[in-house]
Amino acid sequence: MKRTIHYEITSEYEGYSIEKFLKAKGYSSANITAIKKMPENVVIDGKWEHLNRKLTAGEALTVNITEEDSSKQIPAVKMELDIVYEDEDIIVINKPAGLPIHPSLNHYEDSLANGLAYYYESQGKPFIFRCVNRLDNNTSGLTVVAKHLVAAGILSTMVKNRELKREYLAIVEGHVEPYRGTIDAPIGRVNDTGIMRQVDFEKGERAVTHYQVIHEKNGHSLVSIHLETGRTHQIRVHFKYIGHPLVGDHLYNPSSKAMNRQALHSHRLEFRHPITGEAMEFVAEIPIDMKLFLEL
Repeated sequence: MKRTIHYEITSEYEGYSIEKFLKAKGYSSANITAIKKMPENVVIDGKWEHLNRKLTAGEALTVNITEEDSSKQIPAVKMELDIVYEDEDIIVINKPAGLPIHPSLNHYEDSLANGLAYYYESQGKPFIFRCVNRLDNNTSGLTVVAKHLVAAGILSTMVKNRELKREYLAIVEGHVEPYRGTIDAPIGRVNDTGIMRQVDFEKGERAVTHYQVIHEKNGHSLVSIHLETGRTHQIRVHFKYIGHPLVGDHLYNPSSKAMNRQALHSHRLEFRHPITGEAMEFVAEIPIDMKLFLEL
């Protein structure tokens, strides 16, 4: 994957070294170390420069990112991808329920990563899979994948700093009261093993979920959810904890047979573009199985 990024040096960066400037733009130390090893990595006005070189306002700085390797453990498999948005830095996909994000023991060739590997291989481009907001196998909706190491690093920092806003839609059992609220309860592993999680006030990590009921029918509630933290199974565990488990959740609500997957959908993503800084917003409408369940 080759990416050329252009910067116009403004007065606020006068006297910065190239390395300091790149860090100000969100490049991590690991990014900069990797870029140093790339050919023609940093160019000013057509001339290659060392990263300790001082900048002058008005100069044109070009960063050349070259990644020739691909994710070797991800076989390329042709599949339909619902691509919501794509540019040189990111790709946003509306993932269907039942499609794992990355290969695993039982899903070695039927994951989103496999499909993306094929998508780029068919274009003759190398591709390293870097998913920013991973979704559970049976959770549908929006996920963003970085197309090179700099975009991945900047987006990961946004996630840590809570600058990537995520809204989910979930169908939960019962009448939720109050209709708007915050669940602040730490989450930890069940018996320190396996995939299951639980609210654990002794060993758990802080987890905060904000919600609002937006529709109610036939003893079920459609809830809009905003995550402040991103713990494994956070939404599923939190709503079980308050007595309103997700419909169809075989792990946390095994008696629910009304849907064949947990009724959870990544509905909206908002963040600033990792390279341009432009405000980005993407929406994936509620999927048909959840619509039919609520008869919307």
